[in-house]
Amino acid sequence: MNPAGPRHIPVLGREAVDLLDPRDGGIYLDATFGAGGYSRAILDIAGTRVVGIDRDRSAIAAGFDLVDRSAGRLVLVEDRFSRLAEVCAAQGISEVDGVVMDVGVSSMQLDQAGRGFSFRQSGPLDMRMGHDGPTAADVIAAASEADLANIIYIFGEERYSRPVAKAIVAARKEAPIETTKALADIVATVVWPKPGEIHPATRTFQALRIFVNEELDELHLALAAAERVLKPGGRLVVVSFHSLEDRIVKNFLVARARAGGGSRHLPEMNQAAPSFVILTKRPVTAGGDEVSANPRARSAKLRAAERTEAPAHAAAALPAWPNLHDVMRGG
Repeated sequence: MNPAGPRHIPVLGREAVDLLDPRDGGIYLDATFGAGGYSRAILDIAGTRVVGIDRDRSAIAAGFDLVDRSAGRLVLVEDRFSRLAEVCAAQGISEVDGVVMDVGVSSMQLDQAGRGFSFRQSGPLDMRMGHDGPTAADVIAAASEADLANIIYIFGEERYSRPVAKAIVAARKEAPIETTKALADIVATVVWPKPGEIHPATRTFQALRIFVNEELDELHLALAAAERVLKPGGRLVVVSFHSLEDRIVKNFLVARARAGGGSRHLPEMNQAAPSFVILTKRPVTAGGDEVSANPRARSAKLRAAERTEAPAHAAAALPAWPNLHDVMRGG
């Protein structure tokens, strides 16, 4: 199959599909469907089947034309990628040959001012990848100063998180903070970058987006779910765009690729067999041509691994960082 229409090329798309190694008769999960770039490339291999997942309803709707052209080989599901095992079960699929993930906000979402992801265009302070739950404006209005500082520091790695939180709390007493421009202007009063550095609001916007969408929890859960649904020899390929995401992927694969569960004091006890073999000793990064064509590719890192015959490891508890539901409840 060679679907007609515009070809969206994801960052590190060729490298990701090469490592996924799709084959005739295989079933693959495009866990972050987006503009469908991975799905198109996989469907170019005769006999493949793809289940595409995206929590963004507009991405699913935009993919219906590709579904129509796929002759039954592509199914799209509106859901969170953390629920990929449940999505497979609902489709009657017990195991898959590969899972590919492109983690974080998409270029399509960033480019739509009405979605509220970018400070470069004024729009409502929304930032939701899906269409439910609290918006960024809701979080800004409800969170305590301490919670805001923690969110901005942990998820944005912003060293001026406390002054930013203090400025937000002071400003919201005067008027609700409901637009991207309003928030960016507030942050710019306390963060003064040197020439050539990123926009002063970059880290705060990143933090709120990650927090509103529970992105890091989603990634933890999605990696564990992929481990459960991949068949022996199946491959996991993940592209991430900042250090927080890449660290989670790296630590997950390192833990799963070695015998674990015991300790140096009790080395023979509770040892779990490796469930993955790492295929990328170092993360794959974009070349100069791709970075020139798409500056967002500069920070991209790709990691891949192949599933062994060992049982899936027990899922670890989620990190104890600020929780969306607790913050909105004032807990």
